[in-house]
Amino acid sequence: MRALRLISQSLALLTLAGAVTAYFAPWVFLIFRDSFLWFFAVTMFALGLVLEPAELRETLRRPKSIALGVLAQYTIMPALGFLTAWLSGADSDLALGFILVGCAPDAMAGNLIVYLAGGATAFSVALTAVTTFISPLVTPSLVLLLGGVFLPVPFWPMFRTVMLIVALPLAAGMILRRFTGSAKRVVQEAAPAVAVLSIVIICAYAVASNQQLIANMGPSVLGWVVVLNGLGYLLGWLAARLFRFDNRYAIALAIDVGMQNAGLGVALALTHFGPRAALPGALFAVWCILSAAAATSVLRYRGRNPKATKAG
Repeated sequence: MRALRLISQSLALLTLAGAVTAYFAPWVFLIFRDSFLWFFAVTMFALGLVLEPAELRETLRRPKSIALGVLAQYTIMPALGFLTAWLSGADSDLALGFILVGCAPDAMAGNLIVYLAGGATAFSVALTAVTTFISPLVTPSLVLLLGGVFLPVPFWPMFRTVMLIVALPLAAGMILRRFTGSAKRVVQEAAPAVAVLSIVIICAYAVASNQQLIANMGPSVLGWVVVLNGLGYLLGWLAARLFRFDNRYAIALAIDVGMQNAGLGVALALTHFGPRAALPGALFAVWCILSAAAATSVLRYRGRNPKATKAG
């Protein structure tokens, strides 16, 4: 039990260790080339095991909150992605990579981060589900508008993928939760640890598959990735305050806005535009996990400190 808690509380450290290993020994994680996508499904299944049904029901009674969250997700980050591409002076491929990151739906990893940070997990899961479901229409439209390039994303194949790696595993986890009985405590400890290990593998694979590009031009691109991610957290938090969300919902929105599904952005870039366009997404996938560990600590402090909350 202690080991499981240690794993679930060491997401940033394990992600960094996985990224470093993937950079110096990419072959360790390239073996997941044909299966890394399914680690998303494992993450969602684990979250289903720990998600409180009562909390989910309460969230679904607040459709306005979900609508405002979706609006924030698909306005703040696309605008920041465009500004980053423009201000960085990057070539067209790298610029498109920043725009792809900004126009992607929020990350499934963010659901776990929200849970670990004490935010509104059910709201985060609902927000991820909605932004991901509408992404086949919204993401190409935003890339066309901001990047000047039409991004062909087949709707039904992507819909099927979302169902397989998000909706069905989450539902299966929630159903199985009812039958855990006396093992409920063990499940509550094990599920976050399993999700953490899955996310570590996903991020490490993104680094391994882009190792050569990171070696050649990673530092300069990483600097802009840090700016993009940090402003996403900040503006997500300010948007939540503008919407008059409570602290738990504000934590969830800030994390979900700041953390993008960079893995999806990498996959789309590699499929349609080439490896250079995938570099910002690969670096973002790792950095946003590392930054979230610090960001969630700050957000939880603000949530516990009335003066800090009022000042924000």
